[in-house]
Amino acid sequence: MSTSTRSSACPLSQFSACEISDALIKLGSPNGGYIPDVHMLSPTSQVKICAPAYTVQMVLASDKSAPKLSSHFVDTATPGSVVVVDAPPQAKNAVWGGLMTAGAQARGAVGVVISGRCRDLAEHRAADFPVFARGHSTVGQSPFVRPSGVNVTLTIHPKDAGDGPDAFAPVTVTPGDWIVADEDGVVCVPVDMVDKVVELAKKGQDIDAKCMADIKAGKGIQASFKEHRGK
Repeated sequence: MSTSTRSSACPLSQFSACEISDALIKLGSPNGGYIPDVHMLSPTSQVKICAPAYTVQMVLASDKSAPKLSSHFVDTATPGSVVVVDAPPQAKNAVWGGLMTAGAQARGAVGVVISGRCRDLAEHRAADFPVFARGHSTVGQSPFVRPSGVNVTLTIHPKDAGDGPDAFAPVTVTPGDWIVADEDGVVCVPVDMVDKVVELAKKGQDIDAKCMADIKAGKGIQASFKEHRGK
């Protein structure tokens, strides 16, 4: 099955999320840019998005000290961007619905990534709009959460990551960072690392192609890895 790519012009679009994570790990990233527990919920066909992040921070509605927005956050989405929403981890409500997908499409956004929940799955799928989220819900934002900031730096924490040196590191998403999302998951690439990531991802892609050819020919995984990966 072919994969449809929703992308702004970027060389990262030629690689899978897995290949990009591998490159980031080699460059010293503690998490490979991976935003855990976020899955593709729309559309039902294979799709990949590769676009700069337009970020949205949600807070609990009970937080009276956090800033309030003067405009709806979808109305200020940047054309060609992917909307990245970070919701409070304890929230069980959706922060994205069908009307927001319609608004995002009207403004030229290519998809949404939600560290949280969405709703109206049928509407997103009917619109063929890419939605990646941690889950879905039947209840909307009010009276549970509200948007508090756009184009702000997000720190997205994994669910149940634990504590200590073995805890999976949170991912920082800065406005304009590149988001690559496909059926395997969602990866964030800092904008200043794109060239290095492309270089290493291409090398990894070529090596894996050689390993695959040898393994299919019956050489064995261990022998193929030793020859091409050096281990």
